[in-house]
Amino acid sequence: MSLKAFAARIFAKRIAQKTKKWVARPHETQERVFQYLVASAKLTQFGQDHGFAEIHTYADFSQKVPVRDYEELKGYIGSIIEGVEDVLWPGKPIYFAKTSGTTSGAKYIPITKESIKHQVEASRNAILNYIHETGNADFVDGKMIFLQGSPILEEKGGIKLGRLSGISAHYVPNYLQKNRLPSWETNCIEDWETKVDKIVEETEKENMTVIAGIPSWVQMYFEKLNAKTGKKVGELFKEFQLFIYGGVNYEPYRAKFENLIGRKVDSIELFPASEGFFAYQNSQKEKGMLLLLDAGIFYEFIKADEFFDENPKRLTISEVELDVDYAMIISTNAGLWAYNIGDTIRFISKKPYKIIVSGRIKHFISAFGEHVIAKEVEEALQLAVEGTDAMVNEFTVAPQTNPEKGQLPYHEWFIEFERQPSDMVKFTTIIEEHMKKQNSYYLDLIAGNILQPLKISTIKPNGFQEYMKTIGKLGGQNKVQRLSNDRKVADGLEPFKIS
Repeated sequence: MSLKAFAARIFAKRIAQKTKKWVARPHETQERVFQYLVASAKLTQFGQDHGFAEIHTYADFSQKVPVRDYEELKGYIGSIIEGVEDVLWPGKPIYFAKTSGTTSGAKYIPITKESIKHQVEASRNAILNYIHETGNADFVDGKMIFLQGSPILEEKGGIKLGRLSGISAHYVPNYLQKNRLPSWETNCIEDWETKVDKIVEETEKENMTVIAGIPSWVQMYFEKLNAKTGKKVGELFKEFQLFIYGGVNYEPYRAKFENLIGRKVDSIELFPASEGFFAYQNSQKEKGMLLLLDAGIFYEFIKADEFFDENPKRLTISEVELDVDYAMIISTNAGLWAYNIGDTIRFISKKPYKIIVSGRIKHFISAFGEHVIAKEVEEALQLAVEGTDAMVNEFTVAPQTNPEKGQLPYHEWFIEFERQPSDMVKFTTIIEEHMKKQNSYYLDLIAGNILQPLKISTIKPNGFQEYMKTIGKLGGQNKVQRLSNDRKVADGLEPFKIS
């Protein structure tokens, strides 16, 4: 074992002990974070507007601070851009993370010196936790690649601005700099396809041990490696041991990845966002991600099926139930207050608090009252792949509300296959039956002849990549929307349909 690997194991043990302490006291930990946040922001513009000086309990907070999304926070963000200090958090943010907004155009999410510290620590601790659990630290001696956006930053109101992954590139610790690929110059390439080609060139002969990124874009990298070398990724990189991912559910990609790699490798799921780093996978033996309760974020939860009610009940960590979908609401040391991040999560454990991401509160299909969420379509597709010889690259689902004359409406599944099932009827039936099993609303609509069974439209090879290119979202942190309640994505995919 190298000195670096030995040191990593020692450090991992120390972090594991620290984590164990707050995990054992989750409610007290969240109360401490809550009090720290409110006290710190008491004299900010937001704190004065919402009477933070009179907030002593969570009940006070929930009464004085309504749940907001970005649109409702825009006025405060605008003041920060104009140069005003002490608006949402003391001082000024050190960065804005730029994200794509569906209704408001670009969104500028503040990142403070306090919040970036927790972002960096969480990504580091995810790897250290893996080392502590498995005892495997040899990979630290090899090369590591993090597929990410350009680290070149612009400015907005005197504050540095960029994609979160590009900002994070500035925080790779010194002891990993020699291990890190691609080169800074390659990382700065904006065009994603050009960038991936250059990454292939720089890495194909290296000893790659860790590869990280959003699965759909790592898949493109693996495919280009395979096409250029004629080798499986696991054969090309004999010491490749760990795949780190976030942003989307990995399961629909798992079979394709194992085929591209040629063997199984360990993986770590992360739940980072511009608004904060919320959770990471803390066990190779169990499902779910550990919710980070000690990372400058106070969490609230609203049941997803009550979210659009007039006054939905807001819950703290002590009140949540298992196997219920919640919209996750956050207050952070970046100055986001009772902020709806848009994701829905589901608790699968309360000792410790572990979650899975079940979808987006705005990404669902309920054109007919069926309340279908991302987790349901992902699980149904996964079972269909496991039950047939199919292999899937990418997919999305949308309602068809205006079918041909005389037909009932239906859900249309757009699927790009790596390998089409030899029995498409069986493949479709597995999806349909599991959808009915998971979702009683969908079952009732089928049984009541309101909907006809789903239909699959096959997308040509690389069709999803071509579609993402047409909307300016190829690569980086961008990912395909799994399902939608309208035909916007579906209409964009029409030119790429085979059938």
